[in-house]
Amino acid sequence: MKPLEEAKMKCGLEIHVQIDTKSKLFCSCPTNYLDVEPNTNVCPICLGLPGAKPMAPNKRAVEIAIMVARMLGCKIITDKEIYFQRKHYDYPDLPSGYQRTSTPIGVDGEFLGIGIEEVHLEEDPGQYNPSLGLVDYNRSGTPLIEIVTKPDIKSPEEARAFLKNLMTLFRYLGSLRGEGTMRADVNISINYMGVQGERVEVKNINSIKGVYKVLKYELIRQKNIIKRGGKVKRETRAFLESQMITKSMRAKETAEDYRYIPDPDIQPIIITEDWLRKIEEEMPETPLEKKKRFIEEYGVNEKDAEVLVSDLDMAELFEKVVKALGKEDVDLAVTWIRNELRRSLQYHKVDLYESGIKPEHMVELIKLIKDEVISQKIAKDLVDELVINRGKKTPKEIVEEKGLKVIKDTNFLEKAVEEAIKNNPKAVEDYLSGKKEALNFLMGQVMKITKGRAEPRRVIELLKKKLDN
Repeated sequence: MKPLEEAKMKCGLEIHVQIDTKSKLFCSCPTNYLDVEPNTNVCPICLGLPGAKPMAPNKRAVEIAIMVARMLGCKIITDKEIYFQRKHYDYPDLPSGYQRTSTPIGVDGEFLGIGIEEVHLEEDPGQYNPSLGLVDYNRSGTPLIEIVTKPDIKSPEEARAFLKNLMTLFRYLGSLRGEGTMRADVNISINYMGVQGERVEVKNINSIKGVYKVLKYELIRQKNIIKRGGKVKRETRAFLESQMITKSMRAKETAEDYRYIPDPDIQPIIITEDWLRKIEEEMPETPLEKKKRFIEEYGVNEKDAEVLVSDLDMAELFEKVVKALGKEDVDLAVTWIRNELRRSLQYHKVDLYESGIKPEHMVELIKLIKDEVISQKIAKDLVDELVINRGKKTPKEIVEEKGLKVIKDTNFLEKAVEEAIKNNPKAVEDYLSGKKEALNFLMGQVMKITKGRAEPRRVIELLKKKLDN
């Protein structure tokens, strides 16, 4: 029997993330809605009270939206006015009965091979708790950026990788609140067994993991419908995170259902070429630009560069360490930052900022290794000590305090080697019969006896001297 063909998936994302400004998009209320009592960061404007007129759009929010659009390779709309429109729908978290959303600020971009349809601004609604029937309007009016991709995503894995890289880009920009405030709408259709299904939208997914799970679930659900001879209908579905499934909400609405009209209370925005140039001068280096520079300037391989730039703090630490040590020690910096420090941070579940580790700590550590003051084994333990102590003690202080210096006393090392040989006759026999890997086992035994303070190269020399004679 001929196996069934794989379903071909087309997916586009609508990604909403809060902009980290001090005040809301159309009023001066603060945006720290999580830090205050419900319904305290509000005013007549963000409560949508009759007669309340919005202030001019938050300039900084507009500038951040322009930066994001440029970092995603978009063409910035400088040749015509950008309007805020009223997007009408009735829901308790929307006090005015409409949400203000701008026309596109940037269009026709591309990020990691995925087309970017547009980038625009809008205001966040309030927070509605349907189980209690309560609404908190503190969040209402917080500036949001929306990124609309083209339907270029072909798999759940590609969507996950795209979103992870997008969140890294946001961290580099430093003015977006990232995955903690992300909400994504997923548009997915599949072609399976020669049948093209309609586009289904799944609303308000609030994590990268959620997007991945939604796409995996929808692939299976839609394939099963087609297998049974049914048709995938165009509709809007909700994501039930507790069950990791989607549930039908309503037939898919169109733009006409929202009754968009330009907001008569808000002047249009005009992005001049001079303003755009000033914004571009302020823009930080992107992760992709930094990765390319690390490869070209420092000779870091592509995989290591990709890992380093995935964390802005770690990328900056790496660069400062290399500048302090010199480019001849790039490989050591990669090993002890990208590999060992990253391993320890992940194991202890802290980020680099929380660890308190500074460039001078890593420079001192690497110099101790180079000068053979400590062994590689001790250096690994020392990285853990730095993380545990949150950088309060320097590597030298820890080495002195715990007596971790490499043992250079030849008599002591020879006794340790003799003890390892005496206690492991089978390994000695294996080595003498030509099994060279037995030498590494014996070296490991010497390292145990010396508590990691022996220098491996010196141990190998002494072992060979004893065994080959």
